[in-house]
Amino acid sequence: VQLQASGGGLVQTGGSLKLSCIYSGDISGIYVTSWYRQAPGKMRELVAMIRSGGFTFYASSVRGRFTISRENAKNTMYLQMNSLKPEDTAVYSCYAEVARDNYEGGYEYYEYWGQGTLVTVSS
Repeated sequence: VQLQASGGGLVQTGGSLKLSCIYSGDISGIYVTSWYRQAPGKMRELVAMIRSGGFTFYASSVRGRFTISRENAKNTMYLQMNSLKPEDTAVYSCYAEVARDNYEGGYEYYEYWGQGTLVTVSS
């Protein structure tokens, strides 16, 4: 599975950006896709997650401002970011978790990461 993130850039406080992550390869077992971010000098953190079936989760710092979605026909995940703040400045990376039948009555789980895309919010 390969993930390709895009859409980062420079935006002013209060502005909006939409990130995209296209996934390809053996994606039949994808059930969780997420956006993470890492700001300079900080740990990587989960921003938003969407599970097959539509369940979503947001970090408290972005809830109400960011929206995660998936367009399965295009094998693409999005992160719509509104009301951006300087503290949202970070490298944003996409992540996918894939479940594959282990042919022993269960599943094996694999994690994949895309390269990051830089989001810079100026004050």
